[in-house]
Amino acid sequence: MGRAFCPSHFPIMKKGKVIRMQAPAKETKRRSVSYAKWGYIFIAPFFIVFALFQLIPLGSTIYYSFFEYYRSGLKIIGPTFKGVDNYIKLLSLDLPRYLGNTMLMWIIGFVPQITISLLLAVWFTDNRLRIRLQPFFKTVIYMPNLIMASAFAMLFFALFSDNGPVNAVLMSMGWTTEPISFLNTVWGNRALVGLMNFLMWFGNTTIMLMAAIMGVDPTLYEAAELDGCTPNQMFWKITIPLIRPILVYVMITSMIDVPQILTNGKGGPDRTSTTMIMYLNNHLFSKNYGMAGAVSVVLFLVCAVLCVVVYFSLTKEDDGLSKAQHNELKAAKKVAAKAAKGGK
Repeated sequence: MGRAFCPSHFPIMKKGKVIRMQAPAKETKRRSVSYAKWGYIFIAPFFIVFALFQLIPLGSTIYYSFFEYYRSGLKIIGPTFKGVDNYIKLLSLDLPRYLGNTMLMWIIGFVPQITISLLLAVWFTDNRLRIRLQPFFKTVIYMPNLIMASAFAMLFFALFSDNGPVNAVLMSMGWTTEPISFLNTVWGNRALVGLMNFLMWFGNTTIMLMAAIMGVDPTLYEAAELDGCTPNQMFWKITIPLIRPILVYVMITSMIDVPQILTNGKGGPDRTSTTMIMYLNNHLFSKNYGMAGAVSVVLFLVCAVLCVVVYFSLTKEDDGLSKAQHNELKAAKKVAAKAAKGGK
């Protein structure tokens, strides 16, 4: 076999004779330029800031949660290693009460908020209703969200005080003979916190739910209507499952700590409105860093569990089968797998 023809090995001929072979040209190696390092350089500031302001404080919080470390006047006590004493004290005395208060205050504020917001969002996005002046109503609904929580608290202090206009109206209508001390009764205080939470956030929740509903493919509703589905069935079978991520987001963000402002951080009366965040802030203000660290770690674990539950609830595929049907399907798959192994 002769050498394969290549221009770089072309022979130089003279009078029919080969004088010499042209030397092959040297192949120049191309240097490949890697831009991967620039990617690491650009994302490095994020990891540096995250480590400085997230990982290091988190590690120090967990570390000091095992120590007795607080300030008494001008004297600093500790840090003295105490093991899990802070956690035992927290779980045995304070955690059940304040965690129960947190869940109760969240339910009082969240249930009316999500109910009214979902109802308004469905109304505003339903083309069959043709509601007029929608921009005006949306603006009015969203305006309370622009007011600061401190301004809301001052307004509630003025309206619901013993000499406020609410008591004056109730007494003039003959519904009560004496002023009602809303802020000094257990359920009066809780009701005001729930009302304030509702007024502050239902506008923002309505706008987000409207955006979520408008993002649903209209052909799904058209197909369901052709199949004879009622509006109620389309709402529960199409709308709610498809806007579930936004509902979860609203549920989590509705836990913002309004009682801290309305009760001056005391959670009165008799700490019945004290939530976990308020309890944590009280320890921070009193310079009890050991107990504050233990409370922070417990809150971190609770949030981590909630995040895991939310993640799996959002990523789980909904195929329309019930739990019993899923169990039957799994059993059938196991029988089929055993039969396949036996056939081999």
